[in-house]
Amino acid sequence: MRNIILKSAVALALGVPLIASAESNFTTGAGTPITATAKVDFTIIIPKFVSLQVGVAGAGNINLITFDMTAAAASIGNAVAQSATVGSGDLGNGIVTAKVTGNNGQVTLSVAAAAGGLVTAAGDTIPFSEITTTTAVLTSATALPAPVLTNGASAGVLAALTGTKITNQDAKWTYKYANSAVVAAGTYGGVNVQGGRVTYTASMP
Repeated sequence: MRNIILKSAVALALGVPLIASAESNFTTGAGTPITATAKVDFTIIIPKFVSLQVGVAGAGNINLITFDMTAAAASIGNAVAQSATVGSGDLGNGIVTAKVTGNNGQVTLSVAAAAGGLVTAAGDTIPFSEITTTTAVLTSATALPAPVLTNGASAGVLAALTGTKITNQDAKWTYKYANSAVVAAGTYGGVNVQGGRVTYTASMP
């Protein structure tokens, strides 16, 4: 009895309730079987999260997709789609990994581009509608859809739910230059200059 009172006094002094102590029970008797029970409660806390990858994985790894028409000058404006140059994209010529993961419901994927399109230092423009995006299966059962590039903000597309509230979908996205018009000579866009950067956003409830 004295030990119980002493433990209670120490717990009160430390501000620790006795209920936080581990449970133990003592049983005695002649019956068979003889048992004693002790209970443990568990809690697992999972935060809400969403992640998005387009191109090389890792924060700050921004791919530059380049369409160099120098060797195909005679084809400029003939409406034959052109592939990106070697090294553009983590999976090949203008091909990138696209992946979205989330754990709290339907994910909407959208993209925002410069309202004025890609421009040169001289002010000539190419609209983002000239850059097409096609999707193909990577590892998930269905390919992650790609929002259509356009000047300004795009309409959002929905990623597939792979479980209750869970999204885990990827794809190979291939960018091509539609080449549907003859345009002025120059370098359009670039590394976060002259309207060259687009920003994809994954939004989840």
